[in-house]
Amino acid sequence: MIGLIQRVTRAKVVVDGHEVGAIGAGLLVLVCAERGDSKREADLLLTKLRGYRVFGDAEGKMNRSVVDVSGALLLVPQFTLAADTRSGSRPSFTPAAAPEDARRLFDYFLAQARQLHDAVAAGVFGAHMEVSLTNDGPVTFWLQSRPVEIAV
Repeated sequence: MIGLIQRVTRAKVVVDGHEVGAIGAGLLVLVCAERGDSKREADLLLTKLRGYRVFGDAEGKMNRSVVDVSGALLLVPQFTLAADTRSGSRPSFTPAAAPEDARRLFDYFLAQARQLHDAVAAGVFGAHMEVSLTNDGPVTFWLQSRPVEIAV
């Protein structure tokens, strides 16, 4: 799974003119399931993003996680993160999980986040969303958890 995390002072998602999720300070996370991903990769990604130290300490060094600062999470499904852009002028989405698998994994990821974290908002899987944010820094990181390769 892929998580593109952005440290924000605020962020929101609007669908059909209605705000469906909004947070103050915390992390906006664009979430993408890839082919072969399972709950294991979702769990690994969630653990990593909750512990990733991207918030400043008293000296301004990135030594604090979203958990340490009691920050919020805004989780937004975005399959385009899995695009293969190596050739041509049009992306291939072959690396992305099938829509039904991706929905199942995003729903699982969201449910786990809500069990573990106090403030969690989300976008809508499959919807056309308008995402707005105020990136703090800017600070943006690409996190990825890969399926375990099985030796044959």
